[in-house]
Amino acid sequence: MTQITLLDGSIGQELMKRSGDRPTTIWSIQVMMDHPGMVQEVHEEYFRAGAIIATTNTYCVHRDRLEKVDLDPDLMPGLVDVALTEAETARAGNAGRGRLAGSLGPLEATYRPDIRIPPEMAAPRYAELVTLMKDRVDLFLIETVASLEHAEGALRGAKGTDKPIWLAMTVDDDDGTKLRSGEALRDLKPLIDRYRPDAVLVNCSRPESVSMSMGILKGFGLPFGAYANGFTRISEGFLQDKPTVDALEARVDLSPLAYAEFVQGWIAQGATIVGGCCEVGPDHIEELARQLAGAGHEIV
Repeated sequence: MTQITLLDGSIGQELMKRSGDRPTTIWSIQVMMDHPGMVQEVHEEYFRAGAIIATTNTYCVHRDRLEKVDLDPDLMPGLVDVALTEAETARAGNAGRGRLAGSLGPLEATYRPDIRIPPEMAAPRYAELVTLMKDRVDLFLIETVASLEHAEGALRGAKGTDKPIWLAMTVDDDDGTKLRSGEALRDLKPLIDRYRPDAVLVNCSRPESVSMSMGILKGFGLPFGAYANGFTRISEGFLQDKPTVDALEARVDLSPLAYAEFVQGWIAQGATIVGGCCEVGPDHIEELARQLAGAGHEIV
């Protein structure tokens, strides 16, 4: 029926669950230093579940995030190399099938549009990561964008590559027509027209609010989709300096079947790129792959 790109699911939280380590502000980075090979295992499990995209474990690999926890920011290139190598090795074990998406997470902190970084300052920070990854990934995934200013800085920093750029926004927990900054999602249109990303998505938001955003994304005239999280909501405790994921509460009602029902609704609205974010794991992706195949869709 339709060609669907099936993303993977949560990376950082899967690593935390497997390692058994105490959550920290940079747990996904710490795992690469303390548990070599674990990132590869997570990628491998998502490939087995049916995902066609492996998102690199580079979401938090920013110089400013390393500095916040008193790590040498010059560790960044080495950490990026480790993340890429583990994703490449997982794909090789999948008979070379699948694509690698270079994750470009928020600077400074997640869900914090109040931390304002002007685009002219943000762009070179993103550009450094793009330069480190551009020869080894198939596309770039700008993730969890909470404001128009954030979007412009990231898009400006990524424009120097010839690889596809996918822009993923995070929306209000209760109103999917708004970014977490309170700005209207539809007001992204001038930036979309100026920078022409190859796809637009919503990520790391409640599935209910994601469903509200699909019509707006469709209006941008680009391939679109979503990968939601499984949190009850983003708590005030997480919107503080140096938060850890244990400040967030996982839903108990978002089983693989329940999540797949939301995703099928997005596809009915025209979405062609789907997957999962925090608290959406391999079991959810496996159920999505099963349902997509059962409905006659082609995973590409």
